[in-house]
Amino acid sequence: MIEIDDRELDALLADDPGGPVVMLNLLRFRPDGGRESYQRYAEALGGAINARYGLAVEYLGNGGRALVAEDGQAWDMVVLVRYPDRKAFADMIRDPEYQAVAHLRSEALVESVLQPTTPVGL
Repeated sequence: MIEIDDRELDALLADDPGGPVVMLNLLRFRPDGGRESYQRYAEALGGAINARYGLAVEYLGNGGRALVAEDGQAWDMVVLVRYPDRKAFADMIRDPEYQAVAHLRSEALVESVLQPTTPVGL
C-alpha cells in the first residue's frame, strides 16, 4: 500500500499517546524514475508545507543489503521525519497543497512502510 486513507489517519489520531511522533519511512522506488519522482516530492514539501506543520527530516539514507531480514526486505531509502504531534501529520496529509503533490510520492514507489514511532526515554 502506498496511499494513506482517512480511516488510517483517524486510527492514528485515536491511538495518539501525545507528544512528538517520528514517522519511519521505508521506501522501494520504481526502477523507471522513481527516485527522481520522490526527489520532486521532497522538494515540493521543502518550503511552506514543512514550515506549516513543523516537520523536520531527522535522517535520510540510502538502503543497503539487509543483513537480517526475509528475502525482499531490503529498502532503497530510509527516512525518519519528526512531527510535533500526530495531529500535525494528519493535518498535513489532508492539506490541499499537500494533496496536490502527493501523487509524486505514489508515482515514485512500488512499496513502502510508513510507521509512527514515539520516543522512548532511555
